[in-house]
Amino acid sequence: MAEFQRDLTRSLLGVIFIVALIGSTIWILRPFLGAAVWAATIVVATWPLMIALQKRLWHKRSLAVALMTVVLLCVLVVPLALAIGTIISNVDEIAGWAKTLARFEVPPHPEWVDSLPLVGGKLADFWEKVAAAGIQGVAVKVGPYAGGLIKWFVAQVGGFGMLLVEFLLTVLLAAIMYANGEAAAKRVLLFGRRLAGPRGENAVCLAGQAVRGVALGIVVTALAQSVLGGIGLVIAGVPFATFLTALMLMLAISQIGVLPVLGSATLWLFWSGSSGWGAFLLICTIVVGTMDSILRPILIKKGADLPLLLIFTGVVGGLMAFGLIGLFVGPVVLAVAHKLLDAWMEEDAGQDSTALPEKTMETLPGMERL
Repeated sequence: MAEFQRDLTRSLLGVIFIVALIGSTIWILRPFLGAAVWAATIVVATWPLMIALQKRLWHKRSLAVALMTVVLLCVLVVPLALAIGTIISNVDEIAGWAKTLARFEVPPHPEWVDSLPLVGGKLADFWEKVAAAGIQGVAVKVGPYAGGLIKWFVAQVGGFGMLLVEFLLTVLLAAIMYANGEAAAKRVLLFGRRLAGPRGENAVCLAGQAVRGVALGIVVTALAQSVLGGIGLVIAGVPFATFLTALMLMLAISQIGVLPVLGSATLWLFWSGSSGWGAFLLICTIVVGTMDSILRPILIKKGADLPLLLIFTGVVGGLMAFGLIGLFVGPVVLAVAHKLLDAWMEEDAGQDSTALPEKTMETLPGMERL
């Protein structure tokens, strides 16, 4: 009995020590967890591209890592830095616009508005009511909502600097992971195998497949929409096109879409009398706005067969639970859970879960060599 008591005490103290050690480690690494998750997601999703570049660059890993790092800087850091620079360099102009807004007079609606099918008459009546009320009347109605929106925007702008630092840290960690991808993948596989045998190894492969599907479906679609939408804004002569492009990228990743930005810019062009450029940007808005319904399913199917409802729920839930990093963590967690549940049900039906599909072996760095 005394021996049993000593063993129980030893086991309990051992568990407490391990939990305390793990908790302390997570607490110390907490400032870097967000950037580490971003970096791991990017590396897993783009590892085949990095390997292809390495083959073209005389099989030199250093050159491929350097090129991928430059690409990540151009994609993540440069747009955000340009957006912040645009706001800072145009503070006086923005303040001048704010002062002249009170004297702004709404022009009469264009004649072509009446000819629009179904909504032409109602849109013309609404335009005339706004013109009659003036900007002051509109401001009175919008005021209660604008206050909260301004407070939210100021809070977000205040966090742009920290977001820029996190993006730089993400690029640095991604470069390190690119350089040592095979070793990291081997350790993750060994951990999964040690934890749950072949099932744990299979779970690691499914997690990599889910990460790649989410990254391809969400991030690539958001980049394509933002770039094309930004080109349309520049051609149409919309001011602050750089900032609006960065804003479109954030909205597209968060599954809100680019339509709020492009739609507002289109209305501004029509409102200011540039009907020709407004019509051009309207066509761009329709094309870019419908890209996600075509491009995203194709990319998600290519990376992993995941339901779009699961991706949307993961993005929204992750954003509400974890903030900006939840845009990636949420869908990845749900996607991994979905794939593991499917694998468990197929195993119960008599399928061999230890036989990994060849496709899943390409989703983590270096897995094709293990």
